[in-house]
Amino acid sequence: MTDLTTGYLGLALRNPLVASASPLSHTVDGVRRLADGGVAAVVLHSLFEEEIEDGAARHASLAEAGTDSFAESLSYFPSVPDLAPGSQHLSLLERAARSVDVPVIASLNGATAGGWTSFARRLQDAGAAAIELNISPFVTGPDVSGRDVEERHLEILGLVKQAVHVPVAVKLHPYFSSMADMARRLEDAGADGLVLFNRFLAPDIDARRLAVSLAVGLSHPADGRLARVWIALLRRQLHMALAASTGVDGPEDVATYLLAGADVVMTTSALLRHGPSHAAALLDGLAAWMAASGFTDVGQLRGLLAVQADGGDGTGPRSGYVAALRAANASTAGPW
Repeated sequence: MTDLTTGYLGLALRNPLVASASPLSHTVDGVRRLADGGVAAVVLHSLFEEEIEDGAARHASLAEAGTDSFAESLSYFPSVPDLAPGSQHLSLLERAARSVDVPVIASLNGATAGGWTSFARRLQDAGAAAIELNISPFVTGPDVSGRDVEERHLEILGLVKQAVHVPVAVKLHPYFSSMADMARRLEDAGADGLVLFNRFLAPDIDARRLAVSLAVGLSHPADGRLARVWIALLRRQLHMALAASTGVDGPEDVATYLLAGADVVMTTSALLRHGPSHAAALLDGLAAWMAASGFTDVGQLRGLLAVQADGGDGTGPRSGYVAALRAANASTAGPW
């Protein structure tokens, strides 16, 4: 019998497959379909800083306008609580958490160290089992240094951690000059886990229409290689949880992430491409592969191929890089 139970952020999970934030979690029915499909947890679609701030501004404006109105005219306006920032999101989270028997993780997305971070408390109180924190990396001003961007991440994390007692995972992008250093600093600042990596909207130029294209594509298995590399490199250097994200389509993709050292494997594209029921196919395939490979539980394979911490200057993995290039060159060399 293959045991797929595992843990993530201190949460006991029935298996290592998590549905990451996507359009599938925009409704209670969607969350229920994901849970029924077999995933061990669901990350609700993201609530953005802009939604909270804009909602707060509208809420304050309506409340202020009402102070100068006649009482009988107030019936023409929607009630102030109906326009409270994030109220619909909180309602969805509360109903979703009650409707499924798996943890529902809230996703909070922002870019500045503003008051929006305190909204994490309301997500927690609405039933979030944990908070997944997405921090935008995009800074186009030449006067903002890389260190400034890193400090902003740490400051935002600190504000959210002050607001909640549930676990907080940071969903990172791969664009730091020293990923290992940033990961360690986030752990020291209180992060309970990292999600590697975030995929961003990458606009492109449409030469035929002379316009900017904003299409968002689904990920493919090859997209997971960078995340697997970093999970394998960080697994033995950190104590916090590591979640894999991007490039999952079949059971083998789940297995390779676990071998690299991921505590859980998150997927969006596969469930959008094949439907929520594809979760069962991923898990059945994983269990079959484990049985054929002689593994009886997830803990036996997790991190089996993680990189040993060298304790030095971090150049150890370069030897593998050079060896891979030499092997590739040798396989393509001509007879002369």
